[in-house]
Amino acid sequence: MLPTIEWHGKYIRMIDQRKIPGKLEWYICKSYKDVVRAIGRMVIRGAPAIGVAAAMGLALGADAIRAKSYESFKRYFDDMAAAMVKARPTAVNLRWAVERMSLLVGKMADVPVAEIKKALREEAETILAEDIEINRKIGRHGQRLVPKGATVLTHCNAGSLATGGYGTALGVIRAAHEKGKIAGVIADETRPWLQGLRLTAFELMQDGIPVTVIADSAAGALMRQKKIDLVITGADRIAANGDVANKIGTYQVAVLAKENKIPFYVAAPLSTIDPTLGSGEMIPVEERKGEEISHIGHLKLGPPGVKALNPAFDITPSRYVAAIITERGIVRAPYRREIKKIMKN
Repeated sequence: MLPTIEWHGKYIRMIDQRKIPGKLEWYICKSYKDVVRAIGRMVIRGAPAIGVAAAMGLALGADAIRAKSYESFKRYFDDMAAAMVKARPTAVNLRWAVERMSLLVGKMADVPVAEIKKALREEAETILAEDIEINRKIGRHGQRLVPKGATVLTHCNAGSLATGGYGTALGVIRAAHEKGKIAGVIADETRPWLQGLRLTAFELMQDGIPVTVIADSAAGALMRQKKIDLVITGADRIAANGDVANKIGTYQVAVLAKENKIPFYVAAPLSTIDPTLGSGEMIPVEERKGEEISHIGHLKLGPPGVKALNPAFDITPSRYVAAIITERGIVRAPYRREIKKIMKN
């Protein structure tokens, strides 16, 4: 499995996911601003991965603060945290990681600044290690839902490249493959960034798991032909009622799955659940530049001046979700009650 992000001496390096599969290239971050840019420009993406990146970026930025007093250090740190949390608005893991790092700083008012910097680095490393272990637990729970000989459809990329390692949706697929259950994986191409074609297919081929890529618009036809047994996706934010924000195109996949009586599962850590939001209608959906639709790289596909609407995510109502797979087990409807229960454990 690929190490999505790691420390490289004093700096952070992450795989530049914009370059895959053409080449594997490290993107070096020498400041927290480099990490903010990397998140915003899709160098690194996937809700758990950008949460890890945010924590590591704040540790990197803290190390560069020259303040001697706690008060001065905290002012600089709070400014960095505010900039980091704005890098992308939909994925709640980003805010969760920033709040976790900020809470640590808030508890260390009587500690020398040098020790705070060391503690932040250790906390970021802990968040990375925890994410990998959480993904493996999600995989172990989720593989129980996969029947032997299954063909699984997935949308976007929720593998090791979208997390600290192993993956959420692909973690379930990897665990099921280890049990000999997977006949094959069908990956939606996932326009406009083509994460399914470029990243999911790449990861699965690296692992020797059979994968076939389809156009996003082909999923319904294959479901109707009974060529898909179940769907597993990741999530960028889950509301308290089980509504799911994920890569644009997820909603239509979920609706088609329900129409064709195919279970639609969501694999995500508990940190992706936002209990402060009562429903998916409250989840902010990031709007990205229209050029991502009208262009591929520098190649213009559409007529000059054509308008393009580019929401990066959509909201899937919980009634289309057969189960949410977390590190603490499988959650089913009624989601509001069951999510509240599992988050208390």
